[in-house]
Formats: sequence, C-alpha cells, structure tokens
Amino acid sequence: MSFLNALINNVGDETLREDLQERVDIILHKIKFMDKVPVICLDTNNTPNHVLNVLLETVGGEVLEIVEQAKVLIYHQTNTGMGQLMGMVPALLEKEWPAVAYNRVYLMEDTSAFLSDPVSFVEAMEDMAEMLYPGYFIFGNEGKNWTSFAV
Repeated sequence: MSFLNALINNVGDETLREDLQERVDIILHKIKFMDKVPVICLDTNNTPNHVLNVLLETVGGEVLEIVEQAKVLIYHQTNTGMGQLMGMVPALLEKEWPAVAYNRVYLMEDTSAFLSDPVSFVEAMEDMAEMLYPGYFIFGNEGKNWTSFAV
C-alpha cells in the first residue's frame, strides 16, 4: 500500500496523520482475516465504473466486470448524488443478479475528492469496508456518503 502510505505521510499535521494511519491500520488488520468480497461498481448506464476500483481492492474487494458474478453491487456516478441515484437505480436492476437477490446493493455519493485528499480517502475506505463487510465495520456514515438500497 505504498500509495496509501505516501498519501498519509504527506499530511502535515502529525496528530491528524497518526489518526488517519490508525484508522487505516484497523481496516487493513481486520480484512486480513476475511475472504475477498466479489464486487462490481456500475454507473447509471449499467456499465462498470472503475473510479472506485483501487479503493475497493484496498478494503478487500475482488473487483469484477460481470454483474452476474458479484455479491455486492455499488452504483456510483460522477456528479450524481444519492437522491438522484435512488430515482434511477430501480429501473436498472435485474432480480436475478446475486447482489440484488442478497440485498447487497448500495448507492455511493459522488465523493471524487477522495482521490487527492487523505481525509476523504480514509473516510471512503471506511465507507467501502462497511459496505463490503456489514456487521464487522460500523463507522456511521450510512446515509451521509452512501446508503443501502433495498429492492
């Protein structure tokens, strides 16, 4: 995770840097003992959206290209909020998709800032960990940055 170390090490405030490192370490330690989760991120055209792939892989996701193989489905669209996604997603879902059958469909707010901001990146890591491993991670951001979408 050299990119992650570099991102955190660039934080000037030592207290913040230590806090971010501790939060990352907790996630990385826990996922060492868990199986990878087959996940796909789609846009509102139902095509794979690769913006979140690095983040998903960092928190234990096995990023797939075929929705029928994924147990977790995340909808994320640039410049689109969760409210807008809630109106679009029902028409995009297929009931035979495993993620839909398992009720593991999530909507993610467009938080593109995580790509360059260490605090946003760690928050996005926490969000992804909570989506991929519900019950093992509870950071309290559901409804703020992401939401579970019950079909």
